[in-house]
Amino acid sequence: MIKPHGSEQLKPLYVNDKNDRDEILREAESLPSITLSSAAAANAVMLGCGYFNPLNGFMNKDDAFGVAERMTTSDGLFWPVPILNLVSGKQVGKDWTKIALRDPNREGNPVLAVQEIISREELSNEELLAITEKVFRTTDPAHPGVKAFTTQGKTLLSGPLQVLNFSYFEEDYPDTFRTAFQLREAMADAGWAKVVAFQTRNPMHRAHEELCRMACEQLEADGILIHMLLGKLKPGDIPADVRDRAIRTMAQHYFPPNTVMIAGYGFDMMYAGPREAVLHAVFRQNSGCSHLIVGRDHAGVGDYYGPFDAQEIFRSEVPEGALEIEIFEADHTAWSKKLNRVVMMRDHPDHGKEDWLFLSGTRVREMLSKGESLPEEFSRPEVAEILMEHYRRN
Repeated sequence: MIKPHGSEQLKPLYVNDKNDRDEILREAESLPSITLSSAAAANAVMLGCGYFNPLNGFMNKDDAFGVAERMTTSDGLFWPVPILNLVSGKQVGKDWTKIALRDPNREGNPVLAVQEIISREELSNEELLAITEKVFRTTDPAHPGVKAFTTQGKTLLSGPLQVLNFSYFEEDYPDTFRTAFQLREAMADAGWAKVVAFQTRNPMHRAHEELCRMACEQLEADGILIHMLLGKLKPGDIPADVRDRAIRTMAQHYFPPNTVMIAGYGFDMMYAGPREAVLHAVFRQNSGCSHLIVGRDHAGVGDYYGPFDAQEIFRSEVPEGALEIEIFEADHTAWSKKLNRVVMMRDHPDHGKEDWLFLSGTRVREMLSKGESLPEEFSRPEVAEILMEHYRRN
């Protein structure tokens, strides 16, 4: 199986021994504490899960700028996105050396992790915007990722973590939420060495299904990991529980047994386009995947990124050998009326506009909200029924 990024063995920051966890929790009750932003809490969960291997905690200012500008930490580790704990300076005592990090997404704000404070540094407005521009390629506050990133605070707390739980993800999605080390174990048990990862924050329609099938067949992979985001999304995106049901139904009906693993990870969507695509590659390598499908407008939002910028960044900005995982570059996939099947559009230059079946996201939502059936060429009927039920209720 592929090695984790940056180390020989996976180093999750979750405290696995129950007695040790209980002892740290008791200690946490006497520590000063802060309630994290949702983004920082998601970072802590990803660190605990081993997805952000080999990081041992939140980055300092030097690392944040190195990653933003060159995708490299101060000690030379390739990394695409700063992993930060940004807070309001008023929250933190100047003499604090260790703090309990409380979960903003669970009732009562229980302790999620304990952090040793190695440094407390302030970012100016100009510095915060400089990092934002590099990571998101925009500072527009209308961008949902920019808004979330720039409103957390400007005090940067760096230092190692001891993660004590996985927030709400384990409780709310017990059949779907999996850590990187759990996925590695599952793949090893299945005898999978070549694994294709498919990233999604949306339900899967026919084009997504066929894209997974194409990649698996072309790469002669042992299996597919359909890996869905379970954290916070922008308004209007399909909730995780609905997506989960739709994806499981699709896989059960249309993929052979034991060829697909369905799992979810606890992270808030950044909508950072190319940089987030590289982050997706890093934590899929840490999960044991050998390939990641990167398609049209991967991790994008609105018109902030070009349709294939998320592929171009791997060619132009990711140094050779920085990652072991490989990218499967996918074109837009759609139903060909000529061929009566889903194909990649780039492979069929003889097709005109009238030869393709296209439905915009707006049109799909409109049809579903009215209880209208989606064309079978676009969506499997079992999947469409689940989505129609959701839109009827909302």
